[in-house]
Amino acid sequence: MNRIKEVLEEKGIKQTWLAEKIGKSFSQTNAYVCNRRQPSLEQLFEIAKILGVDVKDLIDNKEKK
Repeated sequence: MNRIKEVLEEKGIKQTWLAEKIGKSFSQTNAYVCNRRQPSLEQLFEIAKILGVDVKDLIDNKEKK
C-alpha cells in the first residue's frame, strides 16, 4: 500500500497534474493513487521527487506501536 493519495491531498495537488509530470495516463496514475496497482520502485522514487517528499513518506507503514 502507498500513501500517494494522502500526500496529494496534503499538498493540494490533483492527480491529473501528477499524471502529466510522471508521463503516465490519468487511469494509470489513478490506479497508483487508489492502490489498485503499485508503481515500480523507480517510479515511486520519481513520484517522491516530483512531490518534494522522502520516498518513505509514500510508503504506508502500518507498524504497531
